[in-house]
Amino acid sequence: MLYKSTRGGDANLPSMEVIKQGIASDGGLFVPDEIPGLSMDDFRMLAQEGYRERAVKILSLFLTDYSQEDLTRCVHSAYTPEKFDVSDIAPVLKLDDQLYILELWHGPTCAFKDMALQLLPHLMVTAAKRTGEKDDIVILVATSGDTGKAALEGFKDVSGTHVVVFYPKEGVSSMQELQMITQEGANVHVVAVEGNFDSAQSGVKAIFADKQLEQKMEQKGYRFSSANSINWGRLVPQIVYYISAWLNMLKAGEISEHQLVDVVVPTGNFGNILAAYYAKRMGVPIHRLICASNRNKVLADFINTGIYDRRREFYKTISPSMDILISSNLERLLFELSGGDHERVKTWMASLQSEGQYRIDGESLHRLQEAFWGGYADDAQTLQAIRSTYQEYNYVLDPHTAVGKWVYDEYRRQTGDDHKAILASTASPFKFAGDVLRAILGQDAADGRGEFELLDVLSRVSGLKLPSALAGLREKGIRHTISCRQDQMKDVVIELLKIGEV
Repeated sequence: MLYKSTRGGDANLPSMEVIKQGIASDGGLFVPDEIPGLSMDDFRMLAQEGYRERAVKILSLFLTDYSQEDLTRCVHSAYTPEKFDVSDIAPVLKLDDQLYILELWHGPTCAFKDMALQLLPHLMVTAAKRTGEKDDIVILVATSGDTGKAALEGFKDVSGTHVVVFYPKEGVSSMQELQMITQEGANVHVVAVEGNFDSAQSGVKAIFADKQLEQKMEQKGYRFSSANSINWGRLVPQIVYYISAWLNMLKAGEISEHQLVDVVVPTGNFGNILAAYYAKRMGVPIHRLICASNRNKVLADFINTGIYDRRREFYKTISPSMDILISSNLERLLFELSGGDHERVKTWMASLQSEGQYRIDGESLHRLQEAFWGGYADDAQTLQAIRSTYQEYNYVLDPHTAVGKWVYDEYRRQTGDDHKAILASTASPFKFAGDVLRAILGQDAADGRGEFELLDVLSRVSGLKLPSALAGLREKGIRHTISCRQDQMKDVVIELLKIGEV
């Protein structure tokens, strides 16, 4: 399998080079030359396998320059009992006869990003070894909350790598920030950026595009890569869990072969739902992909109108990992919608850069709306979804998954669609204990309580066990306190890597 850029500049690259590089040299994102298909016979066989075996077989379709032995080692090193607190890694829980929860937060940082970021370091190190890479790989990460901690944890003390995570100051939850600034590891760095996630993401993209800095890096024995979902090695493991979820339902007798399901994904940067789209393209019988946004509803508006417009007020919400106005992974979908027309993609992306908006053509919009439905929930509706789900099912949602639940209910109300649905649950409710308690117990339930007291109260009220990864933060000291403006991010990287003036 070879890969090319969505903007036409790079082509015919094997997956190892794509994973090492992260982003294409022309600023585009890498996509495979073709999407491999799975037959019903393949699904029947995979249904009898465990998650790790499914992952190896699905990944082998995309990462064809990795040996079977390499992929098996990478997968089994990533998804260990020590790192994941459930044996099936990504379990599916039946909420009622229509809705099933795909729990993606059983890894070491209690967020869905672990599903890919526990695997990516193994894929990257293997690629560096197999291709004779001599340079250290410097992974730059912009995070809206969960990616940062997952990348730090996944890459900590991994030989030949360095990680610099940029997060929006005052733009993540208290627990998300605490997870990052207490991170251990000699090769990891955390930097708070003034502004919102888009500021951090734009700053990272500017660093990637700086050819003078790239040359200086090469002279010093470094090369840049990314652990954001712009890196194909981050995205492809996410395809696995959507296929696996449908297989789990099939094996349990909850659906029959060829039975269509809907998939509901709360998303801001579009990577998580894009993985579900690729699973659909591979043959998983998915009927509709339901894109759930919070008040920063740029994606929902795009799906409904075909106009992507980031020129709008930015809102800080109780689902901070979705507080995003520039959704990087949407570019891969645009490439698909346009029939692989990289010139059109370049035009749309140039318009977004210069004018803050673009409008797709009618045929592309038709393809978009055939596959996707977009809706959103504000903070009050998000809290209501947490409250009602807890009261009806005794099940606790985090604020991001609750956005998905609200939008799913609204989708069914508006469309009458009665297909069974899979809701991607993206984070443990303990990562947002204060807001969850406000939803369950009342607005003043978290007042006057410290972060760790909130964890204890939520555990006691819900009967859920407090994840050890969060409980262990009590004993950790703060290690990272760097902060900067967006225009200082390049200088921070230079200083952290000690590569001198450029």
